[in-house]
Amino acid sequence: MEFETCLKEIAYRTHNVKSFRFSKPRLFEYKPGQFMFITVKFNGERAKKHFTISSSPTEKEFIEFTKKLTGHRFSNALDALKVGDHIVIDAPYGRFTFEGEFKKIGMLSGGIGITPLRSICRYCTDKQLDTDIILLYGNNTERDIAFKEDLKKMQKSNRNLKVVLTISEASGGWEGYTGRIDAEMIEQEITDYQKRIFFTSGPPGMVRTMEEILKSLNVSSERIKTESFSGY
Repeated sequence: MEFETCLKEIAYRTHNVKSFRFSKPRLFEYKPGQFMFITVKFNGERAKKHFTISSSPTEKEFIEFTKKLTGHRFSNALDALKVGDHIVIDAPYGRFTFEGEFKKIGMLSGGIGITPLRSICRYCTDKQLDTDIILLYGNNTERDIAFKEDLKKMQKSNRNLKVVLTISEASGGWEGYTGRIDAEMIEQEITDYQKRIFFTSGPPGMVRTMEEILKSLNVSSERIKTESFSGY
């Protein structure tokens, strides 16, 4: 269903990642992890792309999506949006969702692929669900970690949420993992991985690699949910 909405706020999540927060249309409902299509005008033409909703249904006053600024045509059109501008959204879509169906879940994410998992973690935290969640989140550098403080606050208030960060290029003072998510990290941080349903999201190559690693650990395909993010 299509809705027209107004941009309320823009926030930088990293040096090149922005969140666009819009007024939540009346009657608009969605599940954590779903996505929406965004239509914007660019040089007099309309362009339409899909983005995961990074807000949670528990955040009642707004709906938000988060985008890495790539310099592509559509990305530039979004970057040009100002508070007060109107856009059309077509939503909700997608089955990469979670509302408490499983007692234990594992999350494997890279880069901007964190957005649906942030929505799910926020939902579980706000609803005080007893689902045990372990999130492994990889990025190139510390400055690339989107929602870093948000995830830290959620972990502090939700005893069932564990967030593990890893970066490929560590600088002085970094105390987390260095390197990409691999089988050894999963075995060390998610010791009961055989008992969990996995949600993995990120760039297509990363998602394929995570699937292969999980299968090498004898996690069946039925227990792996995936969402790939292509850049534009």
